Amino acid sequence: MQQIIKNGQLVQESWHLMPKDATLDVLPNSDDIIVPLALWLEHEHALKARDGGLGVWLESDEEIESIAPDSLPLFQVIALNFPAFTDGRHYSTARLLRDRYAYKGEIRAIGDVLQDQLFFMQRCGFDAFAVRPDRDPQAALAGLKDFSVAYQAAADQPLPLFRRR
Repeated sequence: MQQIIKNGQLVQESWHLMPKDATLDVLPNSDDIIVPLALWLEHEHALKARDGGLGVWLESDEEIESIAPDSLPLFQVIALNFPAFTDGRHYSTARLLRDRYAYKGEIRAIGDVLQDQLFFMQRCGFDAFAVRPDRDPQAALAGLKDFSVAYQAAADQPLPLFRRR
């Protein structure tokens, strides 16, 4: 199993990320799975009846509003896919999940996730990161401590620096 960064620590991945072309008949009933949004939208009732944990993952062109706010409490994990490190649309999605929808579960960055992005992703509300397979997650962990102080308000610190003094 792959290691991921979760809440500032390296942990063994326990969730199965289902591929985009996954079908309902190949899903395990008792494992913790993260299903693509299209599969959730098509088979919501069957997926709710499973015994294992449930998460959903979104491509960068899919909007969280298609399932929010009604379905959000059903998911223990919401994974947001970054197809390229230059595609930052899910920074806004994470912020919406934390601020507008008050989502308290895990928000995980998947796909082309690099060390240089982790600090900024955390500020937007991400708390778990599956770095690219060709990168060292131990080295990437240092990316969470790139800066000691942030001036602006964000999902991880709602008060700007001048209000914290």
